[in-house]
Amino acid sequence: MSKIAESIKHLKDNIADACSRIGKNPDNIKLVVVTKSATLDAIKDVIKLGFTDLGENRVQQLKKVSANIADFIENTDFESPNPPKVNWHMIGHLQRNKVRQVLPIASLIHSVDTLRLAEEINTAAAKLNLCPKVLLQVNTSREPQKYGVPVGAAIHLAEQMMTLNNLKLAGIMTMAPLTHDNDVIRACFVRARELFIEMQGEKVVGPHFNELSMGMSSDYQIAIEQGATILRIGSAIFSA
Repeated sequence: MSKIAESIKHLKDNIADACSRIGKNPDNIKLVVVTKSATLDAIKDVIKLGFTDLGENRVQQLKKVSANIADFIENTDFESPNPPKVNWHMIGHLQRNKVRQVLPIASLIHSVDTLRLAEEINTAAAKLNLCPKVLLQVNTSREPQKYGVPVGAAIHLAEQMMTLNNLKLAGIMTMAPLTHDNDVIRACFVRARELFIEMQGEKVVGPHFNELSMGMSSDYQIAIEQGATILRIGSAIFSA
């Protein structure tokens, strides 16, 4: 078993353990493998192991790596009769002037935190005849250096985004602080879950609003316990 295969097995075991504590099916957790620190060969190994949701933080890296992986898939004989289909996730901060570069690649944009960005995505998507799924990034940690709409403004922004015809608001994304204090981490995830449930309960959002993207390599088990449906994990796979 390769080092990456061992790391993923350990990760999946931990995910299953966390799910068992709350009575959740681990199959309902989507693992987005964050590739920013990985070599191309390591990413290929992940795909061969069956993990095809991949995430990038930077637009230029997303374009470069997705093109390389598309070439790899096209020129590789897989055991399955159907080649794997990679779903790319834009998980980092997105500038409005780079939206058009991302839309043809990303299946989900995790980092929409202003109306101006949402409007730019909507306008560009209409021109490309697309309707991308996006997540509302919320700053539940209240850290000034972090992107994300403040919790108190999130519902109003969601209402505005729901008026845009060429994007689908599919859920919430948040990040906890880099700290060893699990109570601080948990509080951030609890607030995101509460906001998520409140938006659903008040019919602010539509039926496709069902994703809660939170949890990274250092805190994913806490995120699962608080209702995460998407984990964004890189170093626990590639640096373990």
